[in-house]
Amino acid sequence: MNETRSQSFDFVADDTLSGFRLKRLEVFNWGTFDGQVWTLNLEGKNGLLTGDIGSGKSTLVDAITTLLIPAQRITYNKAAGADTKERSLRSYVLGHYKSERNEITGTARPVSLRDHKNYSVILGVFHNAGYDQTVTLAQVFWMKDAAGQPARFFLGAERDLTITTDFARFGTEISALRKKLRHLGAEIMDSFPPYGSWFRRRFGINNDQALELFHQTVSMKSVGNLTDFVRSHMLEPFEVAPYIQALITHFDDLNRAHEAVLKAKRQVELLTPMVADCQRHANLANEIEEWRKGREGLHTYFAGLKLALLDKRLINLKGEWEKLNAQVERLDDHQDQQRAVIDEIKRGIAANGGDHLERLSSEIKRKGEERDRCRQKAHRYEELITAVGEVPASDGDGFVDQRARLSVYAETVAEQSAALENQEREHDFAFRKGREEYQALSEEISSLKHRRSNIENIQVQIRTTLCAALGIPEEDMPFAGELIQIREEERAWEGAAERFLRSFGLSLLVPDARYPAVAEWVDTNQLRGRLVFFHVRPQKKSLDFPTLHRDSLIRKLSIKPDSPFYDWLERELTHRFDVACCVTPEQFRRETRAMTRAGQIKDPTGRHEKDDRYRIEDRSRYVLGWTNSAKIAALEDKFHRLERQLGELGHLIGKVQGARKEVQTRLIALSRLEEFTEFDELDWTTKAAEVARLEDEFKQFESSSDKLKQLNDQYREANQRLENLRKDLDTARDKRSKTEQKRMDTDLYRQAVSAQITEKPLDAALSARLENTRTEALGQHLLTVESCDNHEQQVRGWLQGRIDGTTKKLSDLRDKIIQEMMAFKEWFKLETADFDANIDAAFEYQNLLDRLNRDDLPRFETRFKELLNTNTINEIANFNARQNRDRELIKERIGRINESLTQIDYNSGRYIVLESQPSPDADIRDFQSELRACTEGTLTGSEDAQYSEAKFLQVKIIVDRFRGRDGLADQDRKWTAKVTDVRNWFLFAASERWRADDIEYEHYSDSGGKSGGQKEKLAYTVLAASLAYQFGLKWGEVKSRSFRFVVIDEAFGRGSDESAQYGLKLFKQLNLQLLIVTPLQKIHTIEPFIAHVGFVHNEGGQASKLRNLTIEEYRTHRPQTLPA
Repeated sequence: MNETRSQSFDFVADDTLSGFRLKRLEVFNWGTFDGQVWTLNLEGKNGLLTGDIGSGKSTLVDAITTLLIPAQRITYNKAAGADTKERSLRSYVLGHYKSERNEITGTARPVSLRDHKNYSVILGVFHNAGYDQTVTLAQVFWMKDAAGQPARFFLGAERDLTITTDFARFGTEISALRKKLRHLGAEIMDSFPPYGSWFRRRFGINNDQALELFHQTVSMKSVGNLTDFVRSHMLEPFEVAPYIQALITHFDDLNRAHEAVLKAKRQVELLTPMVADCQRHANLANEIEEWRKGREGLHTYFAGLKLALLDKRLINLKGEWEKLNAQVERLDDHQDQQRAVIDEIKRGIAANGGDHLERLSSEIKRKGEERDRCRQKAHRYEELITAVGEVPASDGDGFVDQRARLSVYAETVAEQSAALENQEREHDFAFRKGREEYQALSEEISSLKHRRSNIENIQVQIRTTLCAALGIPEEDMPFAGELIQIREEERAWEGAAERFLRSFGLSLLVPDARYPAVAEWVDTNQLRGRLVFFHVRPQKKSLDFPTLHRDSLIRKLSIKPDSPFYDWLERELTHRFDVACCVTPEQFRRETRAMTRAGQIKDPTGRHEKDDRYRIEDRSRYVLGWTNSAKIAALEDKFHRLERQLGELGHLIGKVQGARKEVQTRLIALSRLEEFTEFDELDWTTKAAEVARLEDEFKQFESSSDKLKQLNDQYREANQRLENLRKDLDTARDKRSKTEQKRMDTDLYRQAVSAQITEKPLDAALSARLENTRTEALGQHLLTVESCDNHEQQVRGWLQGRIDGTTKKLSDLRDKIIQEMMAFKEWFKLETADFDANIDAAFEYQNLLDRLNRDDLPRFETRFKELLNTNTINEIANFNARQNRDRELIKERIGRINESLTQIDYNSGRYIVLESQPSPDADIRDFQSELRACTEGTLTGSEDAQYSEAKFLQVKIIVDRFRGRDGLADQDRKWTAKVTDVRNWFLFAASERWRADDIEYEHYSDSGGKSGGQKEKLAYTVLAASLAYQFGLKWGEVKSRSFRFVVIDEAFGRGSDESAQYGLKLFKQLNLQLLIVTPLQKIHTIEPFIAHVGFVHNEGGQASKLRNLTIEEYRTHRPQTLPA
């Protein structure tokens, strides 16, 4: 021990300037030091910075702390007890020196010496005489933005720099100054961390705690209670608030999560069957809609089937025609060959007297052709006369009578055809008009289901287009009808009110701010409809409303209470629609402005009006109200009725078309009968008899010559063969012609069917569904072109049956779903405040269930509770472990300080050490006990749920106090600050011991009753030991790389002279350079220990000045120039 002491205090004369010491401090445009470079010269020796209060001493001290301490840890003017907002880096750079009040606003604003166009520099030169090393630290500040915070860069240089020489004459750009300084070998940095690391390496400072102690020493104004002194100046506060907040937040998160899990579980239990029912409802509705679409597409679908069958028929007819054409060509060739044979025979007959026979033969042929033509016409006549329901006439008189009857009948059939055509057109017009109404109803219902108002779709579309073009939310411009509805108890007047207010209800309300843009857009665009809108100007609240009639319509109306248009609507309705609602005819006749439930209206001019173009109870025309379920129901009922009417019309059109086709066939037959004008052209039997007579004559003449007879036999045989060939050829040609006609008729029919498909195309998906529907409805069946129409009607009837049956199921399911929704809303009122209890709101419940299923919270119910218990306990255990680590760090810190304390002679032959003991504070002891109770057994763990729950409840008590209980928040906040600051867990005392035997000489504690001087002496000793430990001082070193500079602001000026002298001697023994900041009153105590004096003066309170004096100069000039 004695050897150690002799080594520590055997100082040599040359070590007085060992280590890094402040040689010079320079400031330019810093605080109230304005316009020039101000320098504090210390030359590495102790200095005194003195001056009147407010002269600028703390401004220079803050320059030193700014050079050495990170910005986030600095509180400017801390030693003077200033508020953190009183001074800032911005106030120092701009030179705020006072505040003045704004006469207009009454607020205070700072007054500056400089504007944002200036720059500022602070510079410190540190010199180590032992190694002849110089380090310059500097910071440069400037304002990028007049209203913002200063920008700055940091500088470190291993050479002596000055502001006047090295930080001036660089132009107007800071970048030029950077370049200049780099050229001088300085290192430029843009943030404190690399800058701090740079100078700590050169000053031999191993950690941030050393500079923190330096900073605490600056602000140490006085020493008193030893425990408070050690806590405040020797021990750093531990960052406990973030961990407390994290503990609270994590606990709250887990607790809320567990409660959310239970709530979500119940919601899922209720929503799952409800949403399933909604899905079933949607499926049924979709099924009905699909069936309806299928019913509408049946005609096109069967047309497609016809088209396929017709295409197949055309292919077959083409093949048949090609075969018949080849046969005709072959028979044509055979006929030519046979004619050549006949010509040869004829020449032989002529040579044997056959001219007469030739003439007979020619006559027979001519007459035979006449007979055949007549027979063909007679056959055609018979077909046509049969088609019109008559029997062919047998003689000329009967033929004439029949033609007369047919002429009259043709007129009758033409009239029937015209009548049927008119019927078809009327039915078709009604069908197309119904289809248009059907489509409009469908669109209107669809539009209503996606909103809540009753406004007609065309008006809504105009508003949607307008708002989209102008970027205005639609809810900013409602229709008047969306904000007005009939009171529930006045529903009897609903129809009359709807009729009376319809035009006003369809009027758009345009706020004053939107009016210019809306008016311009309406004027420059084609609306494709009618739009009425009101310019709603802001109006002051007024009480000049007219007195309403006791039976006024206004009393039967409600205005949406949360609407910004409420006042305007109330005023407008009152002034325009104060109409008496009359129950009796007598009252109606008496009143000036009146209306009846039936919709008759009367105004003061005597004008009466009643518009019964639509039923007064027709809800499909209603426009008032902010809910539209009733209107949707009315429109759907109308939709279904119209749907049935269209089905009936379609069936009727089919019947008319069939009848018209039959009549048209008769008309064609009658028209073709007109070509037969004479009975003679039909009388083929007479001509057949003449042919027979000529043939007999021919035979008699022929039998008179054997040779001629033989030739004639050959001729007849050849003619017979030719006739047979001709008949075969005619038959083949007839078949070919008929086949060609079939092709043409089939192709025309195909074109008509194709036109139907083109007019109303069918998508592939619907076609596939109808294919399945046909199979299901018809079963096994043969499909031909002719049977398609009949099968279409069968499938249509089958579809209608399915639609009617499913519609009943849909209605029952809707009622069930609404009951489930009402029950859910009652359970969870907050979450469903904006939900409706109707089938149109199913998506809201579906979205809620989807979100719950995505979160999948109920699956984690047990796990969440387990986490809530175990994680909370683990969190508090981690918190306790952190507190214990901090407690051990304090013990370790005190141990290291004690290592330095043993090097100091507190009194002759004695030294002191710090001793810590647990605080007896009841709150702290209870808190420590509660922490232990919460964490007991957590390391080994426990599977016991009750154990975890009990621990959880213990933790919850602590967390509740951390958070702040209701009514006790301030008390709990103070309690938390006290019990969680581990420094408060200790009381500190000092033990003075003999070096010889380490026996305690005296014990110093807070309750020891020691004098203030003794406590100050003790505090100086502890402070010096802490500095020696943190700065790594080695006693008696001539050459040292340690940092030796300390600033003490007013501490020596507040204690006793004896304690101050002890402290100064102690710091001298440690060979520390002191910059002492104190008023002049204490100069006599400090004077022997200082070599330089910096006197700060601020005359007028605006600009500060600094004068440097050696202690000898100070002593010489003190009586004349400086205050005593």
